[in-house]
Amino acid sequence: MIKVGVIGGAGYTAGELLRILLHHPKAELKSVVSRSHSGEFLYKAHPDLNGDIDLKFDAELNQDVDVVFLCMGHGNSRGIVESGVIPESAKIVDLSTDFRHKESSNGFVYGLPELNREDIKEADKIANPGCFATCIQLTLLPLADAGLINQDVHVTAITGSTGAGQNPTATTHFSWRSHNASIYKPLTHRHLKEIKESLTQLQDDFSNQVHFIPMRGAFTRGILAVSYLPTDKSLEEVQDLFEAYYADHPFVHLSDEPLDVKQIVGTNKGLLHLQKENGQILITGVIDNLVKGASGQAVQNMNLIFGLDETEGLTLKSTAF
Repeated sequence: MIKVGVIGGAGYTAGELLRILLHHPKAELKSVVSRSHSGEFLYKAHPDLNGDIDLKFDAELNQDVDVVFLCMGHGNSRGIVESGVIPESAKIVDLSTDFRHKESSNGFVYGLPELNREDIKEADKIANPGCFATCIQLTLLPLADAGLINQDVHVTAITGSTGAGQNPTATTHFSWRSHNASIYKPLTHRHLKEIKESLTQLQDDFSNQVHFIPMRGAFTRGILAVSYLPTDKSLEEVQDLFEAYYADHPFVHLSDEPLDVKQIVGTNKGLLHLQKENGQILITGVIDNLVKGASGQAVQNMNLIFGLDETEGLTLKSTAF
């Protein structure tokens, strides 16, 4: 059994991680740290776990762990890693932005299995990708791998409110978000940098822009992203590229039908749909921002690090209605 520790255990991402790990056949939860909830049962912060586990939150990390997931706010993970509170023998999977970029990676491997699976298998420290970044990259990686992104890419994507974290703000609380929609950080979203780094990794002459308009949706979970760019390839040729690229990646699937968010909520899937209109190839992608976009992908990375089947504990089904 893989002995698991979690630091920053009270938020949405941690709650989803705990839900997955509790049903993982090769994982054992040893320590869940939350100083604000120390001494309380996990289900006090995560009511969906009531009846599943009687573990309490710790104030400090139990040192008897094989892997530690960092589920804190952006900017806090680096201090934890540098403080020495994590055993040297333990693997680390960080779900913040702190180590995602090459110049600040500090030995962390960028944990997108559809891009870096073989490197992840040999890694001790993983920087889990961002949720928008994961979905958008899945729509573009095969094109970059074939050297076909030679013009600017345009992306519009919408996300559920859980992507903003558990603490309510002016644009995330229910009365504002319900029956509403808005854009935010147009063309400047922080996930753009990791997206561009990944595209350049596959297509070293990539120098175009990714024009990204993020949107807030009036729903809680899921991301739908549409990426489009000009191509002289036929739809069939592009479909062949996508099918070949993802043939060995168990969570990414092409759909012949248009997609919706409910198809993937609660799962670690990334579904893709291709169409061509007026010389543009349009790739729609959908993921659950808390699963494939965060905690599910983190467990997928843990599986790879420890030599398990990539899908272990992650064969999850959406409700779809």
